[in-house]
Amino acid sequence: RLDSKETEESSVESKECCTRSELVSEDGKNLKSVLCQRCGSKVLCPGMAVYSEKELFLPPMRNKKAPSLTEGSGDNLSAHWLVDDMYTFENVGFTNDVGRIKYLICADCEIGPIGWHCLDDKKSYYVAVERVDHA
Repeated sequence: RLDSKETEESSVESKECCTRSELVSEDGKNLKSVLCQRCGSKVLCPGMAVYSEKELFLPPMRNKKAPSLTEGSGDNLSAHWLVDDMYTFENVGFTNDVGRIKYLICADCEIGPIGWHCLDDKKSYYVAVERVDHA
């Protein structure tokens, strides 16, 4: 019975996150809509962002109104959707500057950060693949 339980668990895990081939088209763009994990708001339409691997640090996910967690906590994430124009987004908000960085949040429920933008690079907006849903 343990074997079947392990099999069930691994199949559930594989359903939770889509594989790269299910998310990225042959030309490197997002095949599915990118949605907020919390409220389901659409962040990006299909085909509007390019898959990019770049290691970026993002603070822990939280609501804008929640108290800030300890400095240095968060995740180093490397799989992102790269957008070169902020007007490409369907629904995204930006935090106040944190040094030379603005974090991307859901404009509806204000959860985030879901992404990262450096003020030195006007054409690079990164949305972390594992901090959003795809449908």
